[in-house]
Amino acid sequence: MAKLLKLIQNENMKLYKRLGTWIMIGIIIIAVLGIGVFSKFFMDSGENTNWQQRLEAENLQLERQLEESPFQSAGEAYVTKQIAINNYRIDQDIPPLHSQSLWGFMIDTTNLTGIIALFAIVIAGGMVASEFSWGTIKLLLIRPVSRTKIILSKYITTILFALFSMVSLFLFSFLIGSVFFGLEGAEDPYLVYNEGEVRERNMISHIIGLIGFNSVDLLMMVTLAFMISTVFRSSSLAIGVSIFLLFTGPQVTQLLSSYDWAKYVLFANTNLQQYTNGTPLVEGMTMTFSIIVLLVYFILFTLTTWVVFKKRDVAA
Repeated sequence: MAKLLKLIQNENMKLYKRLGTWIMIGIIIIAVLGIGVFSKFFMDSGENTNWQQRLEAENLQLERQLEESPFQSAGEAYVTKQIAINNYRIDQDIPPLHSQSLWGFMIDTTNLTGIIALFAIVIAGGMVASEFSWGTIKLLLIRPVSRTKIILSKYITTILFALFSMVSLFLFSFLIGSVFFGLEGAEDPYLVYNEGEVRERNMISHIIGLIGFNSVDLLMMVTLAFMISTVFRSSSLAIGVSIFLLFTGPQVTQLLSSYDWAKYVLFANTNLQQYTNGTPLVEGMTMTFSIIVLLVYFILFTLTTWVVFKKRDVAA
């Protein structure tokens, strides 16, 4: 364990000595600041004015839709949930979230996890392949440390970078949101509709949950990029393929959703929010099913990485 920790420390030192690593972190911070400036100075400040009347009008429209439209069960459940939450807001005097508030701004910035995934893929794609291209892999393997610990230290370092980026995103979004929008409404809860009843949840835990949901896609794509980097010893191939799949995989899977076998595709399962904020991509899918599918893919990617690196002839 001590040797593994030392390897992780060394990998982190190499990673954070690179100017490119800090440029990535800087871009995340600048993106958060940019969203804050846009929300503060360029969005309609009257978004939450007369919100009670707006919600009452929205409920009337939703109730009319329930009476006139033959909703499927999922659509009817969504409309019922929205009406209940709107009524609860009116009764308890809890205004809806909007971008010009601390929590609304922080929820908007959770979309930046896509940028973090992009940067983590770049790190993962070069983590192993760069050792081969620079010729330093032989120096690395002559150490009295097993190859398993070497490849594990590199993977953990990549995940730690992604985690550090996520924490930075959360902290800077809170700081910038507090400066731009203040702490007014910070005590407001997040409302959920469960078993026919509206319940209040802590807003910070909800935001952390959103980041966690978005991190599932990140984890799988980073693991895929790491595997390609190890198998083919090409950082450009690992980065290119992973980024291509990151942006096109969900769209292609959506087109294939009419086929039952599509539920076994990786990208049909990475969005776990489909079980909390909508309907499954393919009928019959459950969160347990998606978690099992994700675990199978994760084991396949990591096992392939380990076997190839373990058997790799560095002289070749």
